[in-house]
Amino acid sequence: MPLMSQMSHLRMVQLLSAGTDEWETVVPAGIMLAGARGGHAAPVSEWIISAALAQYRQWPTLVRFQDEHVWAHRRFDADTLRGKKILIVGAGAIGNATARLFGALGAHSTLIASKPRQGVSGADDLPDLIRGHQIVVITAPLNDSTLNLVDKGFLAAMDSGALLINAGRGKIVDTDALVPEVQSGRLRAALDVTEPEPLPADHPLWSCQGVIISPHSARTVPGTNELCYEVAVQQVRSFLAGEVPSNAAKRESYSGSAPR
Repeated sequence: MPLMSQMSHLRMVQLLSAGTDEWETVVPAGIMLAGARGGHAAPVSEWIISAALAQYRQWPTLVRFQDEHVWAHRRFDADTLRGKKILIVGAGAIGNATARLFGALGAHSTLIASKPRQGVSGADDLPDLIRGHQIVVITAPLNDSTLNLVDKGFLAAMDSGALLINAGRGKIVDTDALVPEVQSGRLRAALDVTEPEPLPADHPLWSCQGVIISPHSARTVPGTNELCYEVAVQQVRSFLAGEVPSNAAKRESYSGSAPR
């Protein structure tokens, strides 16, 4: 932003968003950039669970029957989350909160991160883990390794009837590859983010009955901003204490140092 170049004493930019990808090329080198990772975990994980339940309990179909004033007893196929296997790509605060909520409903989650750690598989294991999961959840950040991660091959590897939930970034999913999979009914999807975004009014995704779309609003509930400001305060305090904030963006362009 032009204004940023005029702020000669600027040392840190603290965002209220979980990700920092949209700002990493905007904030000049030498200025700390940090996000509010953690503040979005509760509202976004709740949206993910609600999306899964809406699809499995067939709420879109029920609402369509209701619009037609139809008592649709035994005219739709609902399912339960209990016993389902969930693949969560992104093992940060949102991914872990999501796994806990799925666990409370009797589902079993496999978490994927860029590198393996205790209880979490690494990105190298992802191709072998796609099959056998009824739900795939995207909560990863957007970077070079996740751009179009969910491509034609990824989608083809998903089990027939599986549900893709994207609460990460729209560019992580190849939209052109997703459209024929959901148009055919082989896969279902729940998308809080899309590519392009906003989704054009004439885009074919709108007409796919196996798709739920929300307008990048998973975090948009009362109290989210307060949660994000709490995280932001912690990050700024850490920076002012001469430390690197835990949510600092990992980018090569940063060449500054924390204040002493």
